[in-house]
Amino acid sequence: MDSFDYQPRTRIVFGAGRLNTLGELASELGARRALVVSDPGIVAAGHAARGIAALEQAGIETHLFSDVGENPTTDHVEAGLAVARRYQPELLIGLGGGSSMDCAKGVNFVYSGGGRMHDYWGTGKMTREMLPMIAVPTTAGTGSETQSFALISDAKTHTKMACGDKKATCRIALLDPELTVTQPRRVTALTGIDAIAHALETYVTKRRSPVSTAFSREAWRLLSTNFGKVLDTPDDLEARGGMQLGACFAGLAIENSMLGATHALANPLTARYKLPHGQAIALMLPHVVRYNAEEVGRWYRELVESVPANGKPRPAAIAEDLAETIVNLVTKADLAVRLSDCGVERDRLPELATAAAREWTGTFNPRTVTETELLELYRAAF
Repeated sequence: MDSFDYQPRTRIVFGAGRLNTLGELASELGARRALVVSDPGIVAAGHAARGIAALEQAGIETHLFSDVGENPTTDHVEAGLAVARRYQPELLIGLGGGSSMDCAKGVNFVYSGGGRMHDYWGTGKMTREMLPMIAVPTTAGTGSETQSFALISDAKTHTKMACGDKKATCRIALLDPELTVTQPRRVTALTGIDAIAHALETYVTKRRSPVSTAFSREAWRLLSTNFGKVLDTPDDLEARGGMQLGACFAGLAIENSMLGATHALANPLTARYKLPHGQAIALMLPHVVRYNAEEVGRWYRELVESVPANGKPRPAAIAEDLAETIVNLVTKADLAVRLSDCGVERDRLPELATAAAREWTGTFNPRTVTETELLELYRAAF
């Protein structure tokens, strides 16, 4: 039996319309002053205003920081930190996609612990207690609401820093699928593919455990059966709820097993070509599945066979069938399937492989990846 140490830290509140309970939940944490971290799109959709109204109705003084961009940087954290220092909140709320939630965690690290974001690059660097946090995801993708990591890019070098500490885990994850209905189709596609990659990667990593595989399996069931539905019928609230729960469970799987080579390969593409994270994932995931199958094909088979709705896999071609399923979903989502379609130059692939080899997530891949294998994976995706 594999040993593990499962420490559930986040209360999960799920249901359509549950955003209205945000004030009640914040009050249970004893907060009288809150800072909401969001982004312009969420503000424009009216979700931030609804959340703030629920907080103020509960008698909680609330302030908003909404200058968060896609793939939050140290500059975004510093801007949010200035607002936090001005109003001195007792509670932080990340209301938005993974960028808003990660930025809120980043603000919490520096506000609570001092120094700068770089001081928390790695794991377990926080020596003080942190402010309680509530995550309110408006996408179904990153699963940041149930993770102890913040992904923050250095504004100058564009290097993605994974800053993790159990103290940074959100106290409450408030999942309201109604918030995801207003997403543009492209956002639904990009975040959904990311969540699917989380389910597939966490199921086979070197750190997998009985706990992580349980979350991965359920995440895969929910995501693989609902992704096409939300693309075809954006207002299908049941399918939206399935995607949101699937992304959340995949986040719990990440917290207990980490990720793999797909994310190691994706991050340099985002840093150097400004590709959205979900697009970078979509380009690389099928090739990593094929590569890993030599080592963990039996685990891929277990996962695919756990969802009868996906059809009966061919025993001799399980990895290829799974890879083709991913390609079909990527195509259905109108995302690119080749690096060459995204402006990536062939002569820069070695440079990308060098960068990918430095990514932490690659060390958890079930089949060893060095710079050589990573370059071959880029070439396969070109």
